Amino acid sequence: MKIYNTLTRKEEEFVPIKKNEINMYVCGPTVYDLIHIGNARPIIIFDCFRRYLEYLGYKVNYVQNFTDVDDKIINRANKEGKDSKEISEKYIKEYYKDVENLNVKKPTFAPKVTEHIDVIIKLIEKILENKHGYVVDGNVYFSAASFKDYGKLSNMPIEELESGEDVNSKDLKKSKLDFALWKAAKENEPFWESPWGRGRPGWHIECSAMSQHYLGETLDIHCGGIDLIFPHHENEIAQSESATNKKFANYWMHNGHVKIDGKKMSKSLGNFFTVREICEKYGYEPLRFLIVSSYYKTPINFTKDSLNQSKACLQRMCNFKKNIDFLIEKAKEGDEKESLKKEIKKFEEDFFSALNKDFNTADAVSNLFMFIRFVNGVLKQEEDVSKAFLVDVKEKFLKFIEILGIVTDKSCYTIPEEVLIINEKRQKARKEKNFELADKLREEINSLGYIVEETRNGTKIYKKEK
Repeated sequence: MKIYNTLTRKEEEFVPIKKNEINMYVCGPTVYDLIHIGNARPIIIFDCFRRYLEYLGYKVNYVQNFTDVDDKIINRANKEGKDSKEISEKYIKEYYKDVENLNVKKPTFAPKVTEHIDVIIKLIEKILENKHGYVVDGNVYFSAASFKDYGKLSNMPIEELESGEDVNSKDLKKSKLDFALWKAAKENEPFWESPWGRGRPGWHIECSAMSQHYLGETLDIHCGGIDLIFPHHENEIAQSESATNKKFANYWMHNGHVKIDGKKMSKSLGNFFTVREICEKYGYEPLRFLIVSSYYKTPINFTKDSLNQSKACLQRMCNFKKNIDFLIEKAKEGDEKESLKKEIKKFEEDFFSALNKDFNTADAVSNLFMFIRFVNGVLKQEEDVSKAFLVDVKEKFLKFIEILGIVTDKSCYTIPEEVLIINEKRQKARKEKNFELADKLREEINSLGYIVEETRNGTKIYKKEK
């Protein structure tokens, strides 16, 4: 398997540190509000990547943090007259509601900053011992100039990075690129005791401390959105490697930007949407499908049309699964034709080939639909297909969707009771040769969004594909 490594700017063969185990860290949300659809992309795509690694037989130690102390959380708490912990705990619960509905697996560990202050303080102490930081009035800063490789992830020389930074005249930093490891306590802010006085951690240090605590000093893979490359991930590398003198992560994976109707998502533009509000209207599955059906490195454009198309694609998959289940019940025993077996095997190989080439889920999804088209074509042409063939098809299909984490709503395979009752009346009318009534009842079923089809194997009812 090859993945594009942001650090080296090229596709590389993925070789984990341990033979059968992978340590993977994904930057999690700052919990001051419901997650938005920009948050959803890395959550879903790297959950999908994890699923594939586990399918390949790896034990994946998957860590995704919660930033539960931050300026945004403090500001919201002060505005609402609440405690910061009350705000963060509320939105952690809401986060889990959304990601469960998005069929995202729970991480191996989901550490919170406030529960790892001692770990963070120890890492800062190491950085200071190695002379990569300095203390000013109870604040601790990292000296970017002290780390000779600063800028290697963003692929920018320190001079260019510095020219793009703005620094407040009241700032206590020695240089524009220096960043806070520990912030001295201010009024109406939560604080913890430290060797430098009361305060709280800076944003960047938390991920270095918690990833090392759970996964060791060198990670296999570090993931996140492209917007985190600089300064967050750049600073993670600098502070981690300055403390340990070891490589922080062997592979860096970054997903592309999210756009709404071709524009950058922004509250000022009025196109800022939470996962909750989008999914209450369109459903959680179409959102996951849309993200998975796009190549993770490229920008993704959310539109009403794209979500409706995703919904239609999912319905097509549901109908396919329902049809295969229906045919398996009716099929005769027999061996699978060798020619068909080879064709199905080829689709499986192409599916995995796409995932092995920098985890290209877009190509994998395209292959999945080519697989569906091929099987539907066989079912139309062949008068009798063996149960062995249908079982093989079903096994491959379920394998594909399990890895991608899509089509999880079992209700899409269930025909509503109302439709079944009307169809019973229709079948009775047909037996009584009252074809006019039978046709009217078929039209009634059709108006409810379902199609009735009489086949040599019996009656099939399935939902319309929009």
